[in-house]
Amino acid sequence: MRTRCRMGMNGVASTSMRQRGLDYKVNFGLSIQQIKELASRYDANAELAETLWKENTRELKILATHLYPVDAFTREKADEWVKAIPNQEIREQACANLFQNLAFATEAATTWSNNPNSEVRATGYWLLARLLLTKKADSALRPESLSLIWEDVISEDTFLRNAALLALKQIGRQAENTANDILHRLSIYKDDPDPMKQEIYNAMDFEFDYFFNK
Repeated sequence: MRTRCRMGMNGVASTSMRQRGLDYKVNFGLSIQQIKELASRYDANAELAETLWKENTRELKILATHLYPVDAFTREKADEWVKAIPNQEIREQACANLFQNLAFATEAATTWSNNPNSEVRATGYWLLARLLLTKKADSALRPESLSLIWEDVISEDTFLRNAALLALKQIGRQAENTANDILHRLSIYKDDPDPMKQEIYNAMDFEFDYFFNK
């Protein structure tokens, strides 16, 4: 598998990713489509996926999220993996390829979104957003169940802030009264001297106005 990754190596892509902060011990620079095609050559296998996940190699970690059998991936294993996610790319791939397909995905996402660890919360928010977008989560979910999201949506941590913002957008899309409640809560930033906070309110206002009045 490593040999096949090396055969498709793209040095320019690898360098570009490293410059954008995606720092791995090994990065072959394969596209996501190339990784998907490589994954399709193998049968799902928990032991193989575990081995790949432990490697600090971009392509092998992503392959692990494709190859772990969903019905064998326990809640305990999910809690273990979520703490080992090294960056935003792996977070997105794990949510899209594996986490969102788990029978307990909504429960895990909500629990992670309330975790004291900000990296785990970011994954929880990201997963919740995906589940709502794909209609795999309870549409009655409200932000009151996410204890730290109002702090996280104005966080200095860009990835955490964006994940919280994305989750709130998808929660608000489920019902107009929920969207109005979210906007009301964020209205304190409407004229805030901090342009980042203003942008958060304006982005949410635009999102809901477009979604409910298009």
